[in-house]
Amino acid sequence: MKIDFEVSPKALKPLVDQAFASAAIKSADLAEKWDGARGTPVFTVNGQYTTRGWTEWTQGFQYGILLLAGEGVSDTKLVDLGRKLTFERMLPHVTHIGVHDHGFNNLSSYGNLLRLVLEKNGLAREADRTRCRDLLAVSGAIQAARWSEAADGDGYIYSFNGPQSLFIDTMRTLRIVVLAHQLGHYLAAENDRKINLLERALRHSLTTDRRIVFHGNSSHGYDVRGRTAHEGVFNKNDGAFRTRSTQQGYSPFSTWTRGSAWAVLGYAEQSEFLATQTDSALPAKELNLAPAKIRERMLQAAIDTADHYINDVTALDGIPYWDDGAPQLHCLGDWQQRASEPYNKFEPIDSSAAAIAAQGLLRLGRLLGGEKGARYTQAGLTVSRTLLQEPYLSTSAKHQGLLLHSVYHWPNRWDHVPKGQTVTCNESSMWGDYHLLELALLLRRLENNGAYPAFFKLAE
Repeated sequence: MKIDFEVSPKALKPLVDQAFASAAIKSADLAEKWDGARGTPVFTVNGQYTTRGWTEWTQGFQYGILLLAGEGVSDTKLVDLGRKLTFERMLPHVTHIGVHDHGFNNLSSYGNLLRLVLEKNGLAREADRTRCRDLLAVSGAIQAARWSEAADGDGYIYSFNGPQSLFIDTMRTLRIVVLAHQLGHYLAAENDRKINLLERALRHSLTTDRRIVFHGNSSHGYDVRGRTAHEGVFNKNDGAFRTRSTQQGYSPFSTWTRGSAWAVLGYAEQSEFLATQTDSALPAKELNLAPAKIRERMLQAAIDTADHYINDVTALDGIPYWDDGAPQLHCLGDWQQRASEPYNKFEPIDSSAAAIAAQGLLRLGRLLGGEKGARYTQAGLTVSRTLLQEPYLSTSAKHQGLLLHSVYHWPNRWDHVPKGQTVTCNESSMWGDYHLLELALLLRRLENNGAYPAFFKLAE
């Protein structure tokens, strides 16, 4: 991608305001028209949200969008609607023992409600403070209970595929486990054994880094620095790591770009958190790593994956196609030297990956600071500017989605292909719309020097 070193958060203010305004209209419309008996809205078909059964990982995004959009335009009715639906419908997600998605569902809903309270936002209700804190603590512990011990010091929160499966996605949901620890919670097991949630979160992060993030320092034939595999597979008989795999990418040997984005943002956020902790607060002995080494590995994973995103998987405007090894990508010629082309005939764009990665780049840039950090900050701003305008931002009232050209599961062909096109385009997803608004909130705070939003601040 070509990084614009002149663009600033202030310059993006009109685009951010427009995104919030459009989201407010669209989220209210969806809440009014969506029939909850159908399940959870997942992605659009011809501009209208529909559902797709796999796991229920997007309901928190729907209510989180109401909360963020309401906050963005100072609309009490929207925030109250998001609050009402969260308390009415999200409790089963708090106690869901079958998924690794707690950070997606519950921080997007209960977490945003708690943040509004802590920031003393006039749209919030002080009475929600204790309730949200307790529910988030429970949710984090339940996610941490999906635990697989592995050989050689590995351990991980396993995906919905089963105890053998480690997903790159979990790096972004993991923050709820850390938050639960910060809230003073622990997981209790047989014989009242207390399980340290921070230790589990860090072990998961380190195992992910070791097994499915590449650093360009091994003999693996496809070891490109910063590349991520979607899935790591372990032998549950002896805990040995066996292979890399993918569910939604093209192959284990290419980069599924939304997985790459989860890593960029997940490791950046964990590195932000670690920068606030004293050495004595970290379970270094249990991890058999010095505190400095823990921080180093987490930060290096953030840097390497961010560099890979910037250098290797994006078009000139900072937007990636769905996988950097997509089989027909070569038909686009030198695609990295042109702006992204969502209406091409060969391979789809994934704008949701860009929205996720942009926030990670901004957080990493702020954390590093100085000249080194400026590269990532400006990359994040460059991506943001692209996403907040056509052909990515939808302002049409006829389209229920906010961020166009998102992809769900292209190998399974779950994504709608409009008439006259050969690949999916013009469609939106709950996670894409939600993460665009999280990005917009971060941009607004950076523009006006407002309170910096970070998950671990919810424990204050």
